[in-house]
Amino acid sequence: MSLSLDRGKPLAAEKPTYKQIRLDIEHKILTGEWPPGHRIPFEHQLMARYGCSRMTVSKALSELAQADLIERRRRAGTFVRRPKFLSAVLEIPDIRAEIGALGRSYGYELIHCARRFANAADRARLGVRKTGKVIAIACRHSADDVPFAIEDRLIDLDVVPEAAKADFAVEPPGSWLLNHVPWTEAEHSISAIMADDASAAALEIAIGAPCLVIDRRTWRSARTVTAVRLLYPGESHKLVARFKGGRDGVKPK
Repeated sequence: MSLSLDRGKPLAAEKPTYKQIRLDIEHKILTGEWPPGHRIPFEHQLMARYGCSRMTVSKALSELAQADLIERRRRAGTFVRRPKFLSAVLEIPDIRAEIGALGRSYGYELIHCARRFANAADRARLGVRKTGKVIAIACRHSADDVPFAIEDRLIDLDVVPEAAKADFAVEPPGSWLLNHVPWTEAEHSISAIMADDASAAALEIAIGAPCLVIDRRTWRSARTVTAVRLLYPGESHKLVARFKGGRDGVKPK
């Protein structure tokens, strides 16, 4: 692995060595030379490069970690931290628009899309006793080429027959639904899990890493339109909600 840390560049005499190490690494992160998820050189490599002690290197890395620029994973190494993302809890966001609003480049990959007769598990997810066909979709959203979320969605074709003609290889299903299908009610369920092998590979995170899960159902006139599970890397995503109570803090009836 190439360190690419400007070999031969003299340290600034007026700066402590740990500060120079921090500034060099910080520069590479902030300029995008080292993107999110990039592995930082190991401590012994940094020690050799700068001719310093492990304590000096550790101090520099600790400051970078405190600044939320890197993350130190036990037994795995040190990596450039993925950016933090915020999502509103009380809304149904369009992930494509959400990423665009952050000033980041949106990416979309359709993993699987199939039409089938609803099985018992599909009916349970949709909260219905019986239905005909559904569309089952799995896809991945990314921001600046970094995995943002994995989406696992069912659409009830009895309620939204026009979804059968949609091209979900081109347009994300959430965006298509928001643009074509009005909804009258929604329900969120928020939980946390540890990434299994498949989730870790899809999100490019470590197996067992924490993940944020949002299970959502939406209805139109008491009929379930869709059920979706969104899986986010827990370390880079959190939900926010802002709301007001009644006058003088009294809950409105």
